[in-house]
Amino acid sequence: MHKKWWPLAAVSLGNVLLLVDVTIVVSALPRMADGLGASFSALQWVMDGYALAMAALLMAAGSAADRFGRRRLYLAGLALFALASLACGLAPGAGTLIAARAAQGVGAAAMLATNTPLLMAAYRGRDRGIAFGIWGGTSGAATAIGPVLGGLLTEHLNWRAIFLVNLPLTAVAGYLTVRHLRESHGDRGTRIDVPGALAFTLSASALTYGLMRGGERGWAENGTLTWLAVAAVALVVFVLVERRMPQPLLDLRLLRRPSFAALMAAALLLQAAAFPYLTFVGLWVQNVLGLTPVQAGLAALPMALMSLLVGVLGGRALQRLAPQLPLGIGLLLIGAGALLDSALLGADAGWATMIPGLAVSGVGVGAAMPVLAPAALGAAPPQRAGMASGAVNTFRQLGFALGIAALGTLFTHALHGLTPGAPLPAVRAAYATGLTRLTLTSGLVAVAAGLMVLMVVRGTGSTGPVAAGGRARSRLRGRPRHRQAPSPTTHVRANGPTDLP
Repeated sequence: MHKKWWPLAAVSLGNVLLLVDVTIVVSALPRMADGLGASFSALQWVMDGYALAMAALLMAAGSAADRFGRRRLYLAGLALFALASLACGLAPGAGTLIAARAAQGVGAAAMLATNTPLLMAAYRGRDRGIAFGIWGGTSGAATAIGPVLGGLLTEHLNWRAIFLVNLPLTAVAGYLTVRHLRESHGDRGTRIDVPGALAFTLSASALTYGLMRGGERGWAENGTLTWLAVAAVALVVFVLVERRMPQPLLDLRLLRRPSFAALMAAALLLQAAAFPYLTFVGLWVQNVLGLTPVQAGLAALPMALMSLLVGVLGGRALQRLAPQLPLGIGLLLIGAGALLDSALLGADAGWATMIPGLAVSGVGVGAAMPVLAPAALGAAPPQRAGMASGAVNTFRQLGFALGIAALGTLFTHALHGLTPGAPLPAVRAAYATGLTRLTLTSGLVAVAAGLMVLMVVRGTGSTGPVAAGGRARSRLRGRPRHRQAPSPTTHVRANGPTDLP
């Protein structure tokens, strides 16, 4: 490998690790439950603790990276991710595992927040386009390999191996980072919005817990109402804090732009509709259909493979379109695939029943995901490019966390009537009912999100990484900004003037 590509290898390896750990757990959940005596809600938190911590701290991590150094924060994230992975692999109980997963999410937030700026600092011109193309491709590969890798390690070693495998890989990523990545900073005068980060974290965590508790104990239960009220109050506090902070995590004036607001909603709803229900599919194919962990991982592969194929074969064409088209149509396809699954599922269904719907959804994911982040960058002023990038990743991870919680309530309700030792036909019927509700809900959410994008988001030109890179490069170099006519690389025009209203 030419030495100029070692920085890309360092960043891409960390990116693969943090993304694989979102999905690698899916195939191992039944074995975890058996080994730790974990409840269904504990399994939800094993998934959600990671995504929620990442979502809550992404924007704050971006500010910290600008101030203290991106390479330094990336290395700190790798170290924390490795230590938390070790704690996950050695966890004696479900509570320890959940706490370690949350710590993993903190490390992942530091890694994800620094990926893009590190690559921006390492490459210029044509090399930058190549680097971002490869980096994006590894993201798709990570999604595809996660469930399968989790199944292989769980079946042939132990579920703990899915976490312990991170240790040598983080060591390699750390070595490559120290050897080949140079330090870079943003505005060193950046202040970290600690009150805003705390309020956002409390609101997201309380909402997630309130949704899970409501599914288990009822929506009128005092504890459920209390946690949902805490979430609402913390959200109000977050809004008040952000309006008064000179350097907020999220400049709320951005949300006055219809395109930007719609793209943030699309990021949340896309992630909530496309992926969380696969967690419950994994439980179904192992607990009811008797598939092995490897087979369970392979059952979800049609979505990942179709997503990769669309990204590889149609990537250039997608980048030439106005962003609302691939994003909106992609969401409609995600919804169509989920609705197709809901129509085909029944008590006697096998895993192959879901292949057509997962394949259609995969086409939608492949069309929508590559466009989302560049579109968000283009819908914000150039001086807010870093904030826009952090916001879209935050909303994506928050969508996954809330999707697990919300769909989990539907699934739990469908299984409430089952008693220990229930006959297999009753179990199959209950699981089929739960999955039908999940896929129907996911499908309707994705279709609504797609229609919203097509009606609200407006933009022209390319959505490719070169365009996004050009805007962010000017920001990183600190060049003064002047109004000028749109260039051929301006990929989205935000609704309204360049300056925030």
